[in-house]
Amino acid sequence: MSKTEENLWEAFAGESQANRKYLAFAAKADAEGFKQVAKLFRAAAEAETIHAHNHLRELKGIKSTKENLEEAVGGETHEFKSMYPAMIDEAKAAGLNGAVRTFQYANDVEKLHAGLYQKALENLGKNEDTDYWVCKVCGNTVEGTEPPEECAVCKAKKMAFYKVG
Repeated sequence: MSKTEENLWEAFAGESQANRKYLAFAAKADAEGFKQVAKLFRAAAEAETIHAHNHLRELKGIKSTKENLEEAVGGETHEFKSMYPAMIDEAKAAGLNGAVRTFQYANDVEKLHAGLYQKALENLGKNEDTDYWVCKVCGNTVEGTEPPEECAVCKAKKMAFYKVG
């Protein structure tokens, strides 16, 4: 890999992280009543997304939908089989219960994501229109016309889910 490719990957990661961080900052600013600052954070987050997409496009990291689904299945599977279990063990050993919880939520949900991607891959071209619901506590992602009464991952109630379209 060339130095420029390494730089593009590093820039992609940095811009992606900035997007997520700025959206979290916007939510906090909204909660504290700083609406204009929240708008600024959201605008900057959008710009960071544009930068990240540009870098990924230059890296030829966006392929066919079939290839993208295959990559997503592989990435999610790596996370729930290898990455998060090791992080959970380390957090447990350190007695960091909050980290254990957030890693466990992510691990459980990444497994579900892998399944959803695999299902989409197997049904590519004949996918039925369905709604997706995300739990705002743990990220659990479910499909259907309504969210579940209780989150299977974190036990949050139905009202914790929001529809993503």
